[in-house]
Amino acid sequence: MLSITDLEVSYGKSRILHGVSLTVDGQPLAVVGRNGMGKTTLCHAISGLVPIGSGTLRLNEVDLGRRRAHEIARAGIALVPQGRRLFASLTVEEHLRLAARPVPGGWDRERVLETFPRLAERLRHHGGALSGGEQQMLAIARALLANPRVVIMDEPTEGLAPKMVEHVVALLQQLTAESRIELLLVEQNLSVALSVAPTVAVMVNGRIEAILPAAELAGDRELQQRYLGVQQATA
Repeated sequence: MLSITDLEVSYGKSRILHGVSLTVDGQPLAVVGRNGMGKTTLCHAISGLVPIGSGTLRLNEVDLGRRRAHEIARAGIALVPQGRRLFASLTVEEHLRLAARPVPGGWDRERVLETFPRLAERLRHHGGALSGGEQQMLAIARALLANPRVVIMDEPTEGLAPKMVEHVVALLQQLTAESRIELLLVEQNLSVALSVAPTVAVMVNGRIEAILPAAELAGDRELQQRYLGVQQATA
């Protein structure tokens, strides 16, 4: 279980996150909101990439709030960052080797390539030569090979063609159904969030404005307009 309580994060004198509290336990949780609401800062704070001002971050009752990024990764939290953040000069094979942290019965090279057959065809291609969809597959595969307890995905469908968005949604649904990995999905595409997570948290100006069932938000256009300013998009 990932538990976040009263999380505060600032950049200099600017407060970005204001008392954010969330729990990821057993089922995927989606965080949605407009651009600039603090969603990526939340991902970075959980991953140790930005310092936490106050509040607590716990993974299965282990306090991670003041640990460094590599310590949080070793504790079992993996980030699929916005924009993929691959090494352009490394091949797909090299990315997979660098990320691997094998555990019995966990994710390994063979399982990843079975899940992402396109990567098996691109093992010798460099990260910078992959399409956007292939880069996203590699970014997700890299996170899975760390065999984490929690995966945080920051805008995994950003910039992808509709067919690839459908593929990513199906993959996330499969992973959460078949794996013991917890998923925190940060998405601006409301349709994607509602398709993957049964519960949605809405972030507005660095605060969690509401936590509600995905079905409730999906069926209420007034809520969508109030919280997000847009109608439900199609994947």
